[in-house]
Amino acid sequence: MASRRDVLRAGVFAGVSLGAFAAQAQTLKPTLVNQLEWTEGFDSSAPSQAQVHSARPTLSAETAYHTEQALARYSEVAMQGGWPQVPATRSLKIGVRDPAVAALRQRLAISGDLPDVGGMSDSFDSFVDSAVRRFQLRHGLLADGVVAKETLKQLNIPVDFRLRQLETNLVRVRSMSGFLGDRYVMVNIPGAEIETVEADIVHSRHQAVVGKIDRQTPLLTSKINLIKFNPFWTVPRSIIIKDLIPKMQQDSGYLDRQKIRIYDQRGNPLDWRTINWNSQEAADYLFRQDPGDINSMGSVKIEFPSPDGVYMHDTPSKGLFGENARFHSSGCVRVQNVREYVYWILKNTPDWPQDRIAQAMTSGERIDAPVTDPVPLYFQYVTAWANSDGIVQFRDDIYQRDGLDVAYQ
Repeated sequence: MASRRDVLRAGVFAGVSLGAFAAQAQTLKPTLVNQLEWTEGFDSSAPSQAQVHSARPTLSAETAYHTEQALARYSEVAMQGGWPQVPATRSLKIGVRDPAVAALRQRLAISGDLPDVGGMSDSFDSFVDSAVRRFQLRHGLLADGVVAKETLKQLNIPVDFRLRQLETNLVRVRSMSGFLGDRYVMVNIPGAEIETVEADIVHSRHQAVVGKIDRQTPLLTSKINLIKFNPFWTVPRSIIIKDLIPKMQQDSGYLDRQKIRIYDQRGNPLDWRTINWNSQEAADYLFRQDPGDINSMGSVKIEFPSPDGVYMHDTPSKGLFGENARFHSSGCVRVQNVREYVYWILKNTPDWPQDRIAQAMTSGERIDAPVTDPVPLYFQYVTAWANSDGIVQFRDDIYQRDGLDVAYQ
């Protein structure tokens, strides 16, 4: 049976031998299809490996095959005894010397994130920094190179758990292995990530904010058919009950500051002072927020048929896109860099060039842009997968749909 060192040298996760890992990092270009993107340098000798996304989409006809290959590789590592636990001593980052760094090096080497250099030194150097960032991106974390609470948790999830995660998700990716469209949008809910895909190549990726655990974003298959610029926001009944009424009980000026108007069932405006906020009376009325900078949908609403009434939209709370856990909405999906997203959706729609889109978004005027070629849209739930780049990706089972023991999470 091969030794653990032999497994490492086989490069079972990286898709290339680890001996060639650093050399390839110096020569690969970020635009190469089916290869890693190396876009950020740390010093002149260390490999740049800040990005692990290729131009291949998360779900495609080939995803099931490469996920099966990942299963085989993880099974081999499990047979060799898995990887060590990294001690929770303190935050580890570049420049730190700590005995825990030796365990970290071993852990990252076994998973193919760290090239076979530097031995088991206790020094957190630029090679370890680069490997940690690579690991973080494979697990949907912000790539800051710091081994703190969330990164440590992911590092210490045993290989057996990862195997079960891959097995569970293999069923999901097989179900999505057919033709999805010449161009389409894929939303992976547990990753809070959006891909626009054209000719089976990812055109752009966008961070997303998706539903809270108690207000989950639903799975769906639909088509984007309408873009609304500077939309009004009609507050859903669930938000009126769960959020708006409690806020008004605490702060009577809330609606005025948020520029939310109240209407009865006949469309007649109401004064908030006439409503009993200590009852559920308000749930019988319509609450509508004016377009503007504080509108909950920002400058754009992206519509598509949905039995659950969900949609995609911009947001004034753009700081949420910088978080690891982007599960804050009431079921709808907020889109980072929404302007580029809308450019792509409307690119085949006559009379909507990019300059007109940019003008519409900043005009404050209510304008609708029907999509000439409605774009297929998929909301899916995938927590583990692999593609032809040889990179294995994992995301937390935020809605606990994998049916696995979550003791390690």
